[in-house]
Amino acid sequence: MPNAKVIDDGVELLASNDDSAGRMLVPSQPGSVLPAIIPAATVTRRRLWRALALVAVAAAVTGGYWWLHAIPGLPPGIAFGNGRVEADEIDIAAKFGGRIAALLVDEGDVVRAGQVVARMDTQDLEMSLRKAEAQVLGANRMLDEARAGVEQQKAQAKLAEQQLTRAIVLVDKGYATAEVLDQRQQQMSAANAALAAASARVGQAEQTLAAASHDVDLYRINIADNSLVAPRDGRVQYRLANIGAVIGAGGKVLTMIDTGYVYMDIFLPTAEAGRTTVGSAARIVLDAAPEPPIPAKVVFVSGEAQFTPKAVETKAERDKLMFRVRVRVDPNYLRIHAAEMSSGLPGVAYVRLSGSAEWPTFLALGPTDEPSR
Repeated sequence: MPNAKVIDDGVELLASNDDSAGRMLVPSQPGSVLPAIIPAATVTRRRLWRALALVAVAAAVTGGYWWLHAIPGLPPGIAFGNGRVEADEIDIAAKFGGRIAALLVDEGDVVRAGQVVARMDTQDLEMSLRKAEAQVLGANRMLDEARAGVEQQKAQAKLAEQQLTRAIVLVDKGYATAEVLDQRQQQMSAANAALAAASARVGQAEQTLAAASHDVDLYRINIADNSLVAPRDGRVQYRLANIGAVIGAGGKVLTMIDTGYVYMDIFLPTAEAGRTTVGSAARIVLDAAPEPPIPAKVVFVSGEAQFTPKAVETKAERDKLMFRVRVRVDPNYLRIHAAEMSSGLPGVAYVRLSGSAEWPTFLALGPTDEPSR
């Protein structure tokens, strides 16, 4: 039968005279020669080869990624977990409300404990300090005057005592009357009272001086507290305020990270967490810098499981329990490599569960990186 025309959605299709299996319909083009009919089996084989090629490429990429990221075989007694390097954040805040006068560091700067990182405006406190210092001078003069008054009253009391002694002798010999003796006794009593009053004024002046001195010390402490210092060695992470900004009491100016306490939290299953003890040796390998490994030590093992199933009734379910373990970077290592540590870097922490387990070669430390005891 000659080529038959088939109409499909307004398109004219011609069928081939070839009786072989699998005929294909191709659109007819007016005024042109019809192309040769492509057998369906050939098209199927081409699609199959293309699919196989894509699968091969995907397998090669996946295999290469696995080869680059696969963890080498670990000996018995070594456990590992994924985590991120973290460090405690410390907020440096103003004790008193006021205006920021100076910022001495910027984000990323390394600071030492006790280093001044910012200063607040202290003009009002300095004026109050001068007033308190003037009050101290006045209190000192009052104290000197009171002490001089005591010496004067001591002289008066001594004179009254001498006059009373002579009056007693004269009265006994009949050369003075009893009235004179009474007068001398009254003078003696008045002199003693005046001496006591002068001594009391000395005590009052001393208290006034002490209060003024305490005010001076307080203003000096407040002025010193307006110089914001870094409480620990670390790195400035954020600058939260600018020069000239007015902040309230407790307002944050800078945020730093404590590079002296760097750690990684990982999660281990029940079997491995149960063999992990505080003080166990550990190693941290960062994705960004896998060599050399970082010496560390286990400082915390959680007493409560994480990701706990709803019911723990079988051994299989108990094995699913995960416990948080904190691994801290060795302080001696940090003193040398503090500038190289960055919070948030991902990596893997390896924990030695048994003291007899040997570290594999890729976790061996150099002679200068041995952990402290």
